[in-house]
Amino acid sequence: MSSNPNRLWVAVILLAWVFDLLFWEHAPGISFAIYVLLTLAAGFLLTRVEGVRAAHGALVLLLPVAFFALITFNRAEPFTLFVAYALTLFLMALLVVTFAGGRWPFYSLADYAANFARLIGSMAAEGVIFRGESKKALAQSDEGAAGKPNQVWPAVRGVLIAIPVVIIFASLLSSADLIFAARVDRFVELFRLEKLPEYIFRLIYILIIAYVLAGVYLHAARKSKDNALIGLEKPLVPPFLGFTEAGIVLGSVVALFAAFVVIQVQYFFGGEANITAAGYTYAEYARRGFGELVVVAFFSLLLFLGLSAITRRETARQRNLFAALGVALTLLVGVILLSAYNRLVLYEAAYGFSRLRTYTHVFLIWLGALLVAVVLLELFKRQRLFPFAALMAALGFGISLGLLNVDAFIAERNIQRGLAGYDLDAGYLATLSTDAVPVMTGYYQDTAADEATRESVGAALACINSFEDFPYRPEDWQSINLSPWRASQAITPVLDDLEQYEVVDSEVTAPDGSSYPCYSNYVD
Repeated sequence: MSSNPNRLWVAVILLAWVFDLLFWEHAPGISFAIYVLLTLAAGFLLTRVEGVRAAHGALVLLLPVAFFALITFNRAEPFTLFVAYALTLFLMALLVVTFAGGRWPFYSLADYAANFARLIGSMAAEGVIFRGESKKALAQSDEGAAGKPNQVWPAVRGVLIAIPVVIIFASLLSSADLIFAARVDRFVELFRLEKLPEYIFRLIYILIIAYVLAGVYLHAARKSKDNALIGLEKPLVPPFLGFTEAGIVLGSVVALFAAFVVIQVQYFFGGEANITAAGYTYAEYARRGFGELVVVAFFSLLLFLGLSAITRRETARQRNLFAALGVALTLLVGVILLSAYNRLVLYEAAYGFSRLRTYTHVFLIWLGALLVAVVLLELFKRQRLFPFAALMAALGFGISLGLLNVDAFIAERNIQRGLAGYDLDAGYLATLSTDAVPVMTGYYQDTAADEATRESVGAALACINSFEDFPYRPEDWQSINLSPWRASQAITPVLDDLEQYEVVDSEVTAPDGSSYPCYSNYVD
């Protein structure tokens, strides 16, 4: 890039213009994955020309980046999309800061904070610095001193001469062909005066995006070796808390959690009879403390990690005792998480699945995996790798949501409950995204299913069909998403049957006269 500065600026301006082409007044779809691919390809080409090669450790990040980028046009469920967008951008930023070094698995929390802060600084200032260096280098070079012929003004004169010539020929061709004339008229409309503010705004944000991208690529090429990791040889914050104080805190929390676990074993794990004898229904007991248990597990994990970082352990006995308390705390937290998981399973059995319950279901599994990792890191004295373990858990959570297909999973489980004799909330099915439509149409077409369940599913499909445009035709190619396309393919064979359902004011009436809402007022 330093050998040919114009290469960088041309590349980032083109990428910024492509961003405008893909996203201006277009709903997100395949456009995000395309842009991720283009920015990565441009970055690798620019750095390769500069002689900077990506470290093998950095290249590993391309796999999850590709996975989450593909999820963004393969799913329609909102939270899965949010997680996919967020993790894609985070991993791309991590790729930039570790591009030449590849040591991100060994980053501490301080390394993450420092490296991302430096990346933000490069996005803000590196373009100006690079521009100044380029001008200085040009001024000091022999060619720069001699001066090159200025090509700008000849190009301007050529454009000014070409404009009237093109106008004349365009007028003649428009007179010769009506279709060409219509296309010319549409092109001329682009230059209407009332659109001038829009064009100015778009030009400004294109230039801003180009400048930011230049800073990102320069950071990857110049500042991503990450040779020195914070706290690897010497702790960033030396331990200052005495072992006695930390031991009392940990021991007290362990004793409290142990007492709670004893009660859980006696009541919750002991069966429904013990709970109902205490005056609660099983579902009430399951729902009442679920959120609190998850919060306790999360903050107790933070407490242990914080104490581990600031506690002085000067003898082998102190180190072993602290590790034992930590392992005990983590195991007890694991039991608490198991209790929370069982509560969630009971609540799902009583009331069915919802998005929030499904997210939490998956989250608890990965939080439990993170707890196991914390125990192992403490036993093997590798506490520095906790950020890596946490990132792996976050990636596992995101990958699980993408592979699970949340709305399809919810539709599958709730319809199965309906077939088993439980109430089926057709209104809630109608609020799910197009991800759930293939599953719903499959059950609707299943003649072996009972008529009541099929009718409820049909009501939900009729609601969805009234919300969405089927067959699916995206307004533009940038907005293409495979989920509504699959839904359109699945629902097309049953459209004639769905005409028997009448949808009026968010209420649907089935052929037998039963009425269903196209919405749900459930409480999670």
